[in-house]
Amino acid sequence: MNKFRLLLPLLMLTLAIPKAEAKLLPNKAKPQQDTVKIDFEYRLEASMLGYFAKNGTRNPTLKASKGSTVRITIVNTELMTHDVALEKMGLKSKVVSEKGQTASIIFKAEKSDTYYCTVPGHRAAGMVGKLEVVDGPITEVAVVGKLPMKDGQPLNLNFETGTLKDWTATGNAFANPLFSQDPSPVHEKDMSIGFEGKYFLSSGGTANYQSIGTLTSVPFKVTQPYAAFSVSGGALQDTRVELVQADTKKVIFHSTGQGRATLQPVVVDLRPYLNKNIFIRIIDNETGISQIPYIPNDKWAHINFDNFLFYPSRPDFPNELKQKDIIILPPLDPVLNAGLSGTEAAKAMTLPKGFKINLAAAEPDIIRPICFTIDWKGRLWVVEGHTYPVPAPEGQGRDRILIFEDTNGDGTLDSRKVFMEGLNLVSGIELGMGGVWLGAAPYLLYVPLDAANDKPAGPPQILLDGWGTQDTHEVLNSFRWGPDGWLYGTHGVFTHSKVGKPGTPDDQRAKINGGIWRYHPTKHEFEVFAEGSSNPWGLDFNDYGHAFITACVIPHMYYVIQGARYFRQAGKHFNPYIYDDIPTIADHRHWLGERGPHAGNFRSGSAGGGHAHSGAMLYLGGSWPQEYRNKIFMNNINGARMNVDQLTRKGSGYVASHNKDFVIMNDSWSQWLNFKYDPSGSVFVIDWYDKNQCHSPNPDVHNKTMGRIFKITHDNDKWVQADLSKASDLELVNYQLHKNEWYVRQSRAILQEHGPNPEVHAALKEILAKNPDVTRKLRALWTLHVTKGLTEKDMVALLANPSEYIRSWAIQLLAEDKSVSPETLKRLIAMAKTDVSPLVRLYLASAMQRIHPSQRWDVVEALAQKVADKADHNLPLMVWYAAEPLAALDAKRFITMSEKAKLPKFLAYAIQRTGALNTTEAKNLLKDLDGRLDKVPSKTNQDNQALIAKILDPSHDAKANHGNHEESH
Repeated sequence: MNKFRLLLPLLMLTLAIPKAEAKLLPNKAKPQQDTVKIDFEYRLEASMLGYFAKNGTRNPTLKASKGSTVRITIVNTELMTHDVALEKMGLKSKVVSEKGQTASIIFKAEKSDTYYCTVPGHRAAGMVGKLEVVDGPITEVAVVGKLPMKDGQPLNLNFETGTLKDWTATGNAFANPLFSQDPSPVHEKDMSIGFEGKYFLSSGGTANYQSIGTLTSVPFKVTQPYAAFSVSGGALQDTRVELVQADTKKVIFHSTGQGRATLQPVVVDLRPYLNKNIFIRIIDNETGISQIPYIPNDKWAHINFDNFLFYPSRPDFPNELKQKDIIILPPLDPVLNAGLSGTEAAKAMTLPKGFKINLAAAEPDIIRPICFTIDWKGRLWVVEGHTYPVPAPEGQGRDRILIFEDTNGDGTLDSRKVFMEGLNLVSGIELGMGGVWLGAAPYLLYVPLDAANDKPAGPPQILLDGWGTQDTHEVLNSFRWGPDGWLYGTHGVFTHSKVGKPGTPDDQRAKINGGIWRYHPTKHEFEVFAEGSSNPWGLDFNDYGHAFITACVIPHMYYVIQGARYFRQAGKHFNPYIYDDIPTIADHRHWLGERGPHAGNFRSGSAGGGHAHSGAMLYLGGSWPQEYRNKIFMNNINGARMNVDQLTRKGSGYVASHNKDFVIMNDSWSQWLNFKYDPSGSVFVIDWYDKNQCHSPNPDVHNKTMGRIFKITHDNDKWVQADLSKASDLELVNYQLHKNEWYVRQSRAILQEHGPNPEVHAALKEILAKNPDVTRKLRALWTLHVTKGLTEKDMVALLANPSEYIRSWAIQLLAEDKSVSPETLKRLIAMAKTDVSPLVRLYLASAMQRIHPSQRWDVVEALAQKVADKADHNLPLMVWYAAEPLAALDAKRFITMSEKAKLPKFLAYAIQRTGALNTTEAKNLLKDLDGRLDKVPSKTNQDNQALIAKILDPSHDAKANHGNHEESH
């Protein structure tokens, strides 16, 4: 420490700025090769944690004199997309996506502003700071502190004695903790500590981070109202500095580092503790040793400390480390087991009372199970994914389909058959309509089935091609038959598909890069059902036919609505005019910390385990306790546990709330991919079982020899043998009333395959008309639909049904063929005006997206005026999605309709959509609208006027930014 500064408290005003970067003031500009003279230069490191100055300040306040020329340069520190922009000025740099890339903006400082990252979600994650423009020169004010005293002598709280005098150490982290070099011998060469004086303290640096221990000072009296000390190192819960009240042993303040080497001052308000005794405790209980083989050890599992001083008033440090800027990671979750045998893995798991789990099959009988389904006999059809993660050359695939069966009810799959081999990159499987449906990018395949011999009845047929393979863990997956008779599946955002029948021209193909799709087995039609999310690898339907998906990285739960656009992990929606997307229905997350979802992996057991989810099962098996029915189960891959969410109706949709985790595997290699209930109501689970929990395109990263199938049973479960292929059509109809949805779905699929049958239709209409349970009515309705037992007249009559579920499904089925009759449209218009159900209005908004825009006007206008839906989770955007194409049909009518709309942002969206027409008529309409808005002053109208001004005079921003530049390297 600088002893001269300690003995001379003074107020220092600095006008000259040498070493400005270290003080968080602008660097003295270096000569530039271009013609722009730079007065103030700032260079910031960009990451998802924020923008960082060299001295460690997160999102520093950048200062510049008014009229000066400023350059802000960002350096990307990770493989992520970043940029830097000024909010008021509207200036933005180019985007950088590779580590080490830089980008700059150059501008004339006229007024204070906000700098931030424009990449969606990054500003909210913390990439935002202030630009402060001042009159005159930039100045710095510094207040100098004083060492605490005891018995008339300064305490060794700055280590300038070169010893641990006045301190007591435990453990090995503080055996030899003092260093006098910068960079120190225990830190990496490019790491600057920035300490003052001769020495600083470290519990091991990045070299010896495994060490743990505690260092405690002697007690001393608080004689000044403020204190400060310098700290750096890990932003970990178990690497911290504590100030402790000596008599009560109460921790009155604590701080960690923020995951950087450079020491930063932390300021403490000690006014409540004046004249009381405190002591300092420096803790390092974090080893940084990763229990996961592919996760590197954490070199920041240490803490650096220096220079505890008292101050007579609150000191102002330009690079102060503020608690709000520290994003602390919780401790690592304990890893109890790894690499267990199948039998040991089952024994290690924790389940609720009344449940048990047993090993049904394991390696070598099953290896790399990637997807499965259960047939009409209760047998498991399991795909072994030997080709993943690299597609094999055509004809050289190594995947195969196995058929497993428990023949005696002991929970073991004692019968095993090979159905088919030589398949390539299979990621989805379902049975029905006389064959096996396979997702094997770039194809959707159909394999005709010889059911009597459990063999293919012919070669695979390519139904669709064009499925992408850019990211082979984000290909088509999670096959499920929907209640409407379509085959549904999901698709990730980092794979880009253009789907169509073989030979379809490129411009006639359906694009999907994230979302939910469906394919009709007899019409042979393909549709993108909803767009967005991340890498959904789980899809299922509840008792009311409502679909839900589970996702990774982004918030994890979405209610699937036809025509919806959901929050995306990356990329843009294909339609540029939707302007916003629908967020998650989850009111919680399964990961801890504020460093983003990936940083929470293996530290989030108490919250659910982490961000990555696989599988989705809405339990409708009938034998488990009622509390589990219609709850959605998903596997938490990083947390090695099965999460459960409670789905509660709210408005037009649902809220997903966290329930207690259902199964804890207690095994870090566990990787359950999906789970389904069988005829007994028990649940089978496929487990990929691999020490590597993340996708890698390198095939050698993944285990090639292991795999398991487990069976979860409740005390209520009774093993049954079933074969619905032997049931009569009327028996299949009666299965629509079964409490176990397995019977319902299997019998509906068989009836769909059998086709129309008047006797079946009569029995189903009896259920639809007279059964008091709406879920049974729905089952009858769906089965009538898939067996072609409903006329338009029948469905129109259902629009008056007392149940909102029946009315809403009638709307969807009426619009399935993308057109409605004039009579039906009149009924839909009346419902849009008068129906009290937000669920019905949601289905109307979906249906409008399917019919020709010219038929939508009256329904959309009525829905847009529903004040009751202003705060609804889905309706404001779903109505907008249906409305936006109307701008191109009749811009004047479109603006008139939008002015009357009561839904939030509807008029703002309409202004943008009208402006995008870029016609003289559109501009005149916006001018007229601007005049009308001007007569009714309000914040909303002012915002809309500003939007109109920007559209009508796009040069306005250019004029405001005249002389501003951007650079990228």
